[in-house]
Amino acid sequence: MNAMHIDTLDLNLLRLFDAVFRTRSVSRAAEALGITQPAASHGLTRLRLLLKDALFTRAPGGVAPTPRAERLAVAVRAALATLQHALDEPDRFDPAASTQRFRIHMSDIGESRFLPALMARLGELAPGVQIETWPLAPAEIAPALDSGRIDFAFGFLPEVKDTQRALLLKDRYVVLLREGHPFAQRKRGGAALLEAMRKLEFVAVRTHADTLRILQLLKLEDRLRLTTEHFMVLPAIVRATDLAVVMPRNIARGFVQEQGGYAIVEPVFPLRDFSVSLHWSRRFEGDLANRWLRQVIRELFAQE
Repeated sequence: MNAMHIDTLDLNLLRLFDAVFRTRSVSRAAEALGITQPAASHGLTRLRLLLKDALFTRAPGGVAPTPRAERLAVAVRAALATLQHALDEPDRFDPAASTQRFRIHMSDIGESRFLPALMARLGELAPGVQIETWPLAPAEIAPALDSGRIDFAFGFLPEVKDTQRALLLKDRYVVLLREGHPFAQRKRGGAALLEAMRKLEFVAVRTHADTLRILQLLKLEDRLRLTTEHFMVLPAIVRATDLAVVMPRNIARGFVQEQGGYAIVEPVFPLRDFSVSLHWSRRFEGDLANRWLRQVIRELFAQE
């Protein structure tokens, strides 16, 4: 026997079937659905023809289901309930009650810059919300956003295309040295400062390609004495040695203010200026939770 293809079935016929099964009456089913009894009878006839089964037979006070209808009813009830649950998604996001987990691409330097303030704010607004950071290669970020593997990406990400984005802040790369470093004692600027940088030795992070690119453009690769995997070890190295590091000014200022023992020099070198943005997928533009966290992040970090 050939099976009926779902494309031939009207969803309203399933709603009618479920109503008749529950009420054991075509007239009561019609009333519950807000249609006329002739319309209900006509719909039931269509479904009988499609399924090649009587479905319901006359019984005292109404109708009784056939064995086929008994078997079908369980699946129809579950399918309608699932669909209704999907349609009943709330029209607001309740952060105070949410336990949603958000995954965010950040570098280790991004974690140090953004996570403390973000987690403090979420502790006030949404104590049950969870955050996971997922550092990804630039080529992976846009597909991961579109698939829902991650929800957001923070950072200076010029390679990431075809995403929604919001500018958070503008920054520039500077040189961080230990306090008292001989290089920081002399006041120089312009070409003289760039030329003097040739006497420095540097530490850099493998995953922060832009800082490595700056050193390459300045032809200072031979002055690179240490390359590490993670950014957060660099300040301790700089403080204990005469090595210099190229890093974002916002982060460097934080070390100066919070810890002391550092000096900042600001040469006008290539690729100095950059911007930090929040990225998300167009697919989730209207998602309530996504929209809420975007707003929180922008209120915290976006510069006027």
